[in-house]
Amino acid sequence: MPGRPSFEIGGITIPAGTRQTVDLPVSVLSDHTPVTMSVHVVHGKRPGPTLFVSAAVHGDEVMGVEVARRLLRHPLLKNMRGTLLVVPIVNAFGFLNQSRYLPDRRDLNRCFPGSEKGSLASRLAGLFMREIVERSDFGVDLHSAAIHRTNMPQTRVSPSATKTMEMAEIFGAPVIITSSLREGSLRQSAAEHGVDVLLYEAGEGLRFDEVSAQFGVTGILRVMHALDMVSTKGVPKASGTPIHATSSWWARAPIGGLLRTFKPTGDTVQTGDVLGIVADPFGETETEIVAAEGGILIGRTNLPIVNEGDALFHIARPASKSPETAADHISAELKSDPLYDEDEII
Repeated sequence: MPGRPSFEIGGITIPAGTRQTVDLPVSVLSDHTPVTMSVHVVHGKRPGPTLFVSAAVHGDEVMGVEVARRLLRHPLLKNMRGTLLVVPIVNAFGFLNQSRYLPDRRDLNRCFPGSEKGSLASRLAGLFMREIVERSDFGVDLHSAAIHRTNMPQTRVSPSATKTMEMAEIFGAPVIITSSLREGSLRQSAAEHGVDVLLYEAGEGLRFDEVSAQFGVTGILRVMHALDMVSTKGVPKASGTPIHATSSWWARAPIGGLLRTFKPTGDTVQTGDVLGIVADPFGETETEIVAAEGGILIGRTNLPIVNEGDALFHIARPASKSPETAADHISAELKSDPLYDEDEII
């Protein structure tokens, strides 16, 4: 019986049962330094789907880079079926400069599907589409909040993506948010090529946190198990049922001043709850920030200094009432079966 064919990318051939990092040329900087987009290919001995995992489409969203690093070290990949393409840093320019954007000040996630002759952002987007998305059957794109904000672990799914919704349930993040596809986004362009992409949001720009990392790695492993790429052994079961949300809103600063917050991410918010207080530096005035409606606090600012109109608290509207809060889900997840060490997986 003939073996599985090799996988080819960027002019490099990866035989079945091996893994290799391939550097895809992107551009040359003004000082003649070459810039590449590195993809790590794990090509299993046995046939199966091709899954891509991408991070740092926004260069300052480093949480996904850590998730990708942990995933690539996981022992379950040794006997994996199918092919895994992991791009820990899509936007190397932003990553090196600790910036969300590219040098041309464009948001890469508004430049898909890109082109070979457009702007720098457009060319990078086009390279990612050709070499990664168009070779894949499914994708997981890892994101975090912008700098000075934090998001609780959550997944984003478009309203019509039935398969992706199933994968979001399997992924097991505390909250699943139904959100429309945005023009120029990776999710939209991938959908036009018949590739579903699950978006994972967690943590803060330029910061790591253990909760976000654990949810990211275990979620991807669950998706891989659902795709029949890895075995059950070593993949923790999801704890609880994710809360579904169909929309969200931001509570904004009524005045400028110093912010004191009373609610952490994951908390259930009731109409009329005081989320925080903004006071002037002299202590002469204090203004409460009151929740106009209830929901789940899925994100908030980390800055104590705010201006009038700043977005402070991001609250999702649950699709239905649930006795379990997102905070309960997170607590249960962290107490559930841990990831197995390498010598515990057979």
